[in-house]
Amino acid sequence: MNQRFVEAFYWVATLRSMTRAAEKLFMTQSAISSRISALEEELGVLLIDRRDKQQFSLTNAGVRFLSYSERLMALHRQLRDELGTEDGSAHLLRVGAVESALHTWLIPLLKHLRTEHPKLELELTVEITPVLLEQVKRGNLDLVFAASSLAATGIRTRALPPMAMVFVGPTSMKRREPYSLAEIVSQELMTFQRGSQPHVALLELLRGAGVEPPRLHTVSSIPAMVRLIESGFGIATLPYVAAKTLVRGHDVAILPCDTELPALPLHASYRLDPSSSALAAVVRGALQFIDDFVAGQSAGKRAPRAAGSA
Repeated sequence: MNQRFVEAFYWVATLRSMTRAAEKLFMTQSAISSRISALEEELGVLLIDRRDKQQFSLTNAGVRFLSYSERLMALHRQLRDELGTEDGSAHLLRVGAVESALHTWLIPLLKHLRTEHPKLELELTVEITPVLLEQVKRGNLDLVFAASSLAATGIRTRALPPMAMVFVGPTSMKRREPYSLAEIVSQELMTFQRGSQPHVALLELLRGAGVEPPRLHTVSSIPAMVRLIESGFGIATLPYVAAKTLVRGHDVAILPCDTELPALPLHASYRLDPSSSALAAVVRGALQFIDDFVAGQSAGKRAPRAAGSA
């Protein structure tokens, strides 16, 4: 049985699309279709139900063979590992992340991966959570760091340490005594994109406290928010770890507040390739690096409420 044919079927079945499987394997859709047809002819059964052109579905035989295909790919990978014949070519890892991760541990992580895996090729996408989750679900990304988890066939999700959030304003507002939430909200506020977790969490916090800012602006870029803060445009909600770095190079300050902002939850969602032990090792190493990085940061970290009183 041709291993390439099995691999083609596995990705078609898990991504539920010949088009997306072709993109994943860098092949044409016709080549994928030919491999599936050849596999069906060899097995003597249809694996994909082609009657409904609008909805992808496997036949009963296809559902059963999907389990076998994953095991065959894993066995083939183990054989290569045992015999020392692992493919020595470069491996591509497509990573997606929300803006908050980009300005905290993502860049150190990518530098670490480049050092640990010299042959690794990286593709980085920075997007909002719904887009990232849809991309990893469709097979366009291998590993995403987003504000929500994902439950889907072939996808694994692991919770990461949440990010503490703080209010950041111009240095002219810096003081040791905590602001009241009402004082903070008397200014115009900025947060991330409409519908994002920080945006929704801030709205719920303000409604629960019965306060409302003159205006609530949504900005997708942390550098843009920093420039706006420096210009006196308003106060922004930012991850504490990112804010600690920004205050050293910009005319901004963390503003202590008697009300803590909800932390930003983060999850890693990824789709492992049963045929590659190398990419599985990369993902494991990436998650371990994040755990270690956050642990190192939290060793000297103060609660957001007191962060500006240092």
